[in-house]
Amino acid sequence: MKFLDGYTGHTYALLRIVAGLLFMAHGVHKYFGFPIAFDFPMSPVIYAAGAIELVAGAMIALGLFTRPAAFIASGMSAAAYWMAHGSTGLFPIANGGELVVLYCFIFLYIAARGAGIWSVDSKRG
Repeated sequence: MKFLDGYTGHTYALLRIVAGLLFMAHGVHKYFGFPIAFDFPMSPVIYAAGAIELVAGAMIALGLFTRPAAFIASGMSAAAYWMAHGSTGLFPIANGGELVVLYCFIFLYIAARGAGIWSVDSKRG
């Protein structure tokens, strides 16, 4: 699609921002019960996951220390898949883990590519 060639930086920035905000929403859900109550008991693992989702999600959305934040978010997503979903079946579509797999690979891509435009990192140099 030739007409979109000039917008690859913009669409990548939108991917980074939206993925970061949606990931952050998981942490907000765990810690603040917003927009609906969190129905699981808060174990130390869930507290840690919520903190990573909240902080790394915000950093990715802002484009602040994007590579390390995205790498940590990718690793946490991989661990979450195997701890919460992979133990109930191999295929993500069958065990409900497709979202966390998608987060894992989106954040791995962001960690490899960096913040791009519309980011604090690009302003810092």
